[in-house]
Amino acid sequence: MSERQAIVPAGMEAVYEKIRYAPAIKAGNTIYVSGQIGRDAAMQLVEEREAQIVQAFENLKLVLEAAGASLSDVVDVTTFHTDMRDLPLFMQVRERYLDTHPLPAWTAIGAHMLGGAAGYIIEIKAVAVLP
Repeated sequence: MSERQAIVPAGMEAVYEKIRYAPAIKAGNTIYVSGQIGRDAAMQLVEEREAQIVQAFENLKLVLEAAGASLSDVVDVTTFHTDMRDLPLFMQVRERYLDTHPLPAWTAIGAHMLGGAAGYIIEIKAVAVLP
C-alpha cells in the first residue's frame, strides 16, 4: 500500500483539528479531495449563490495546490447540490475552473443539506492524478 499523506492547506487547520477530517489525502500520485463548500477562510458561509460556487472552487484549488497539483490534474468530480436548478449556474462557473481537455468525469447529486449546516448550496469532491 502506498504511503498516505494528509493535505491541510494554511487556513484549513480547523477542519483537520476540530472537525476531524483531512481536506485531502495524497496516496502515491493520486489526490483525493474531500468535499469543498462555499465557506471562506474564516469558516463563514458565503451568501450569494454564484459567489458560493466560486468559493467552493477556490477552496478546491487551494487544497490541490497544497498537494502539489492543479485543477488541470483533476480526473473526477462529484458535486452535491441542494437545488438541481442551480446546475446551469454551476456549469458556467465550472467552465472558468475546469476548462482543460479532456474534461474530467463528473457526477452531480441532489442533496438535502450540505456541510452540516443550512445555507450551503454546493459541495465539490474531486480526484486528481499527478503525472
